[in-house]
Amino acid sequence: MRETKAPEARAGSGEPKAKLSHAELSHAISSHAIPSDAGALTIRKCSSLEEMRACFALQREVWNFSDAELVPVRLFVVADKIGGQVVGAFDKENLVGFALAIPGLRNGHAYLHSQMLAVRREYRNAGLGRRLKLFQRDEALGRGIELMEWTFDPLEIKNAYLNIEKLGAIARRYNVNQYGVTSSPLQGGLPSDRLIAEWWMKSERVKTVLAGGRRREFEPETQIDVPAAIYEWKAAAETRPQALAVEERNREQFMKAFAAGLAILGYERNAQGDGRFLLGRWDERWGY
Repeated sequence: MRETKAPEARAGSGEPKAKLSHAELSHAISSHAIPSDAGALTIRKCSSLEEMRACFALQREVWNFSDAELVPVRLFVVADKIGGQVVGAFDKENLVGFALAIPGLRNGHAYLHSQMLAVRREYRNAGLGRRLKLFQRDEALGRGIELMEWTFDPLEIKNAYLNIEKLGAIARRYNVNQYGVTSSPLQGGLPSDRLIAEWWMKSERVKTVLAGGRRREFEPETQIDVPAAIYEWKAAAETRPQALAVEERNREQFMKAFAAGLAILGYERNAQGDGRFLLGRWDERWGY
């Protein structure tokens, strides 16, 4: 999923707090007002054609894709009508964030693939991306859907931390150059390798993390590092080979670990901003 998300405080060890139902949890988060000059934000499903067009425009603003790579308005419209999700965050009448998901089927089980999540720049770093995900979860569970997946860039440190530590997703699959080399400046001209986040929304791991607890401690069998300098290296042509070397090294390590049955279960960041994936064996048996 091509997402722009906010970092959160680092999770560590400790006992989980009392668990909430998914409805109680989602209401508590989604009803929280984020202050802004225009007032409190509202998260709700998008339905009108005008709202779908606003999602399309925000997509262009956030990723700056070429026209050929933009998700068209028609897909937003269709997703809403065939069991997907188009969720918007509104500051009064202005769309400031959205999440788009499409329905999928694997081995006879329905699930959602969250294709895209975007937040306007001035509304980032306030937990809005997480609130959008929680709204998606609540809506999906209300329809009996237990799994949501999305893809994320393994070089994006903030996004990886949110997905693994603050949402409780795991990852155990890796796609090489999924979209090809894209026109987005965020990609830095590198192959668009992606990890597949699996968000088992009724798992104990997810329920504990979202209720304010911390993920269960485990003994990592391997670790994969992402230096904070990766953003600077991707941005400049003269240092881009360094970023590519990190991507290729990590790609090999991920694929070897996943082939051995490991999963990404944790993510750490140090004071310098470096990221580290922690891989081990998941003790819950969720899968399609």
